[in-house]
Amino acid sequence: MEHSFHYLLLANQSMVHRQLLAKLKDTGLTLGQPKVLDYLQDHDGANQAEIARACHIEPASLTSVLNRMEEKALVERRTQKGDRRSFAVYLTGQGHSMALRVRQAFEELEEQAFAGVSEAEREQFLAVFRRVYGNLKEGER
Repeated sequence: MEHSFHYLLLANQSMVHRQLLAKLKDTGLTLGQPKVLDYLQDHDGANQAEIARACHIEPASLTSVLNRMEEKALVERRTQKGDRRSFAVYLTGQGHSMALRVRQAFEELEEQAFAGVSEAEREQFLAVFRRVYGNLKEGER
């Protein structure tokens, strides 16, 4: 079992998540917040549905994640085009700084994960991993 795809996938995800939160321990970031910050760094002003879809977070869970991030002054929600029911989410100045820190932590973890792996092996692995992701995404429909 410990060499099966599902076991290795879940074990790797768990280790990355645990090590990421350890690297960011002094920031007070909690579950879900790092990936939202990372996403918003490249998609500032995205709406909540886009963020939920991109970060693979249930919309109801994202609402509570964003509420906590707003309390920490990392993001702010602004109404879109005068529609009080539709919000765009923007990083604050503090949020931009934290997003940079998160991105650096992700980069350090990737370096650690691919230590001793050649560039060609890394590219091949990522190509196969993207294909696996696509296959699984197709299965959701």
